[in-house]
Amino acid sequence: MFKLEPRAQPSQWMSLASPLLALAITVVVGITLFMLLGKDPVRGLQVFFHEPVKNAYALSELSVKAVPLVLIALGLAVCFRSNLWNIGAEGQYIFGAMAGGWVALQVGPDSGWAWMGRGIVVVILLAGVLGGMVWAGVVALLRDRFNASEILVSLMLVYVAEMVLSFLVYGPWKDPQGYNFPQTVTFDAVTRIPKLFSGLRANIGLIVALVLVAGFTVFLFRTYRGFALQVGGLAPAASRYAGFSSRAALWTALLVSGGMAGLAGALEAAGPLGQLTPYVPAGYGFAAIIVAFVGRLHPVGIVFSAVLMSMFYIGGELAQSRMGLPKSITGVFQGLLLFALLACDTLILYRVRWVARPAAPASSSPNAVPAVPASPPAPAQTRTA
Repeated sequence: MFKLEPRAQPSQWMSLASPLLALAITVVVGITLFMLLGKDPVRGLQVFFHEPVKNAYALSELSVKAVPLVLIALGLAVCFRSNLWNIGAEGQYIFGAMAGGWVALQVGPDSGWAWMGRGIVVVILLAGVLGGMVWAGVVALLRDRFNASEILVSLMLVYVAEMVLSFLVYGPWKDPQGYNFPQTVTFDAVTRIPKLFSGLRANIGLIVALVLVAGFTVFLFRTYRGFALQVGGLAPAASRYAGFSSRAALWTALLVSGGMAGLAGALEAAGPLGQLTPYVPAGYGFAAIIVAFVGRLHPVGIVFSAVLMSMFYIGGELAQSRMGLPKSITGVFQGLLLFALLACDTLILYRVRWVARPAAPASSSPNAVPAVPASPPAPAQTRTA
């Protein structure tokens, strides 16, 4: 039989191999799922893993999905390495989209922003960063002052952010010429995120994301502040002994995480969407949690993980339209990947060994009378005269 035995020390090789093994398990389970649904498994794998990368247009669409995941996951990696569990990046993403959208709505031919030209895009992105930081700051404040759980607070604030967005697009920001649809006016062309190539949707967000990946790599592994954050997450007692401020770590990690989610929201609102609608929440904030862990909380690993998750998004949409599968197939593959990763991560601390079963004792006849043990001989009596 198989038995898990603790390793003397965590396996570095298994730490790298675990995401690949989890992906393999996900593919195998996916093939089984396609067969149970009566679909061609080869066609299913082609839709998920070949169609999203088959040409320049497909790669452009892949980048549109991957950029917000990379940005949000970078911020979450800082939080998780600091032992802070920001589960509400989706709410910070929404607030960033609203903040950036508000700036875009102020721009018009007769507005005071017209002199900035394309420079208004920088203001929109900075507004998105500020919006995300403000929403994450609420979490940091409640954790700092009242020791409230950042998990519950950040998660509940997601639904508050969704309600605020709905109030705005159904009310004050609703397009009066929009045939009563809950949406803002389309943003002015000068506020739209510049595209990298004509005819494709890939925009400068791709360059911003790659630059930030390099920046976060340096920040986490080559700076004093990044070192302090990671020590605080791994060994809080050692961090306090070294004189690192836990409050500074709390605020830094949450504000960085919120700012990155807000930046992703502004890029999405002023980029592919071009307006605000109730459908701005796309689940990127929750999917980025999986991206961060599959990428091993490392900026470079997050890039590959985000590409994989984007393939699941696009593959799910194609499977719905071409194979008649339900829309929820995307969430199924995301969940399979996460659970497979959690299971494979067990092998980092434990190894699997085959242990032979002990031989069973020889059984006697059911009617046999059990043997009675012989009584010890009586001690010899001493005759006395």
